Amino acid sequence: MHMNSTSQCKARINRRAFLAAVGALSAAALASRRRPVAAVPDSRLNILLITLDDLNYTSLGFMGSKVPDITPNLDKLSRESYRFSRGHVTVAICQPSRQCMMTGRYPHNMGAPAFDPIREDVPTLQERLRAAGYLNGIFGKETHLAPKEKFCWDTYVPASELGIGRDPQRYYEETQKFLARAKSEGRPFFLMANSQDPHRPFAGSQDEINRWQKHLPVNRTYKPEEIEVPGFLPDIPGVREDLACYYTSVHRGDESLGLVLRALDEAGMAEKTLVMYLSDNGMAFPFAKANCYLTSTRTPWLVRWPGVTEAGKVEPDHFVSGVDYAPSILEAVDLEPLPDLDGRSFMSLLRGESQPGRDQLYTLYNRPENGNLSIRCMQDRRYGYIWNPWGGSGLKFGANYMMGPAWEGMQDEAKSNPEMAARMKLFLNRVPQELYDFESDPSALSNLIDDPAHRDTLHDLRQRLLAEMTRSNDPLREDFAKLVEHTLL
Repeated sequence: MHMNSTSQCKARINRRAFLAAVGALSAAALASRRRPVAAVPDSRLNILLITLDDLNYTSLGFMGSKVPDITPNLDKLSRESYRFSRGHVTVAICQPSRQCMMTGRYPHNMGAPAFDPIREDVPTLQERLRAAGYLNGIFGKETHLAPKEKFCWDTYVPASELGIGRDPQRYYEETQKFLARAKSEGRPFFLMANSQDPHRPFAGSQDEINRWQKHLPVNRTYKPEEIEVPGFLPDIPGVREDLACYYTSVHRGDESLGLVLRALDEAGMAEKTLVMYLSDNGMAFPFAKANCYLTSTRTPWLVRWPGVTEAGKVEPDHFVSGVDYAPSILEAVDLEPLPDLDGRSFMSLLRGESQPGRDQLYTLYNRPENGNLSIRCMQDRRYGYIWNPWGGSGLKFGANYMMGPAWEGMQDEAKSNPEMAARMKLFLNRVPQELYDFESDPSALSNLIDDPAHRDTLHDLRQRLLAEMTRSNDPLREDFAKLVEHTLL
């Protein structure tokens, strides 16, 4: 059932601005004698954000995937869009990733380190848009922005009404309804359309049967021999079996995205809509989701803004992060920025300008319920330094994807393969520090932490990480400062 949460929105929103906007729209409607029924369209920019869930950056056709016909709709969108080649989410797991995007803050600065609701005093992008008269809508992943009343949804379509977030036709129909409502009310819109593909359980997997008691329909099923295995996973039968279902889910998620964009075109609203696409984190396999590797946070970030962005342009140098989303949108629609942000707008990059300070990236992960398995990372354009404060302590990493054919196959392989056994030990136990040359080793297979040739790089990245942890008041900053001080002795 769709729910209208207008009455739940916080009282501190600028209601005068909202009422003034509504009044202006009403006056314009009365003044228009040619269209006595329909509301006068608002000329302001619309915002459409489309996400696919747990999608690795290497899994897309335009990113070089050789899996046949895997993402035709995303490939088309990429040809029409400006692409950040160094786009990343801030936290490689669902709820924290999305809440960073909608607040512009790191988890420790919004009171939500993991799967927690943000603090009541933290302003959100949706509150600012609501106050300006925007129609806010969300499809799927709706519980991952909490508490609900802080996000001011006018249209709220839970995953249960979207084929468990996996039915392309339902995304098409709900997008049609939402756009029709925006037209009838004469309001600009913000729509966050979240496909829950390719999140586990994957299409056609036994896990899907166990979870939903049925297989959900698919139009294209991939076989283990058709897919490609990313470099951070072993090429063994169990991994291929799991990946075949993953790629089937990727293709279905691409279909959902394509139908959302089709509905936008059919409504005649594409030319005044800023479209962005990204994934919330990497794929749900070891060494990707819920970590700080390149394969954890990197996401193909597409921006299609008719009349502003250059179609097919790839921005090669500047890092952009999930915390940059909210300030960028607010600048695009010419609204006041949110206060106390960790991110900043990247709109000047879309206009072809340079922006200083985008030569590094800070990412993090928190799992406080599991003995606080926190991770911090600093990357520059070549290297990535990762700090695991719990590494080697006896604590073991845990994630909900440690199941199924891939995980079981890797465990079996480790019994007779020393290299696989060492890889599994690293995944479960970690080491306190990791350093990788992501340019030559994007799969993070060779830890350079003890290589004397990289001592200066290591020192530089530690200093950068400490500076950002200190600036942002990261609760682990003092512990990391002790490590840095000890390594300088």
